[in-house]
Amino acid sequence: MIAAFAGALAGVGLMTLRTRRTIAAQSAELAQQEQLLARRADQVTSLSHELRTPLSMIKGAVDLLREGTPGPLTPAQSRFLQVLDHQSNQVIGLCESLLIQAKIEAGLFTPRLERVDVSLVARDVVTAMRSLCAQRQQRISLDTPQVMPRISADPMLLTQAITNLLSNASRFTTTGGSIDVRVTPIDTGVAVYVTDDGAGMTREERHRLFHRFATGRPLADGTGLGLVITKTIVELHGGEIMVHTASRRGTTFLLTLPGTTSTGRTSSRDTPAGTRA
Repeated sequence: MIAAFAGALAGVGLMTLRTRRTIAAQSAELAQQEQLLARRADQVTSLSHELRTPLSMIKGAVDLLREGTPGPLTPAQSRFLQVLDHQSNQVIGLCESLLIQAKIEAGLFTPRLERVDVSLVARDVVTAMRSLCAQRQQRISLDTPQVMPRISADPMLLTQAITNLLSNASRFTTTGGSIDVRVTPIDTGVAVYVTDDGAGMTREERHRLFHRFATGRPLADGTGLGLVITKTIVELHGGEIMVHTASRRGTTFLLTLPGTTSTGRTSSRDTPAGTRA
């Protein structure tokens, strides 16, 4: 019995030693991964800064030319400058998206929570998007109740998320199409619907959503980063993002945000085909 007891103690000691070594190895690997993520975030920050500075100068020069400060423009010159302005805004937005995503992944980004009326955030985004939609002869409408409950959220991040969805909707809506935005209170908090009447997506295309550099269409139509960041932002707020789409029948994205933020809960799912989000 003594020998058996001694053997058992030795076995427990050996198991404890192995467990400690495993935990130490995992801790070292985790620390290394955190360092890699932080280094990546620093690299993306530096790259984003290096890209944004010349782009901002280009955009500033384009704005001055479009205002006619150096002199009057011909119609052809105005069209070229409009293309330059649009493309500059796209690249600047891409830099911002890369920067936010890298910081979030590295754990260097903390939402600045305050009491927010989501309908006001949506209204500001829709107002800012009207000029872009007008260029594509697209109609954009907003439906909000007169009274909305305020939720705990980061207004800057919500603005980014809704802007990404509207930009995506405008990109995939045909010229002369329509985009509908609806904000409504629900039992658990607030819901935001963004619906377009574009070509929609097949089941295979829908499954590629929320992956970097994957879109419902070829890469030339976008990088897919906007939806990845939108999903991350919603999950940071403890919410969900869902999509209802069918080929040639348009797409609806639904964001749900809890009335009381529970940062850290991550859940996201696609609604089954044929059901309304």
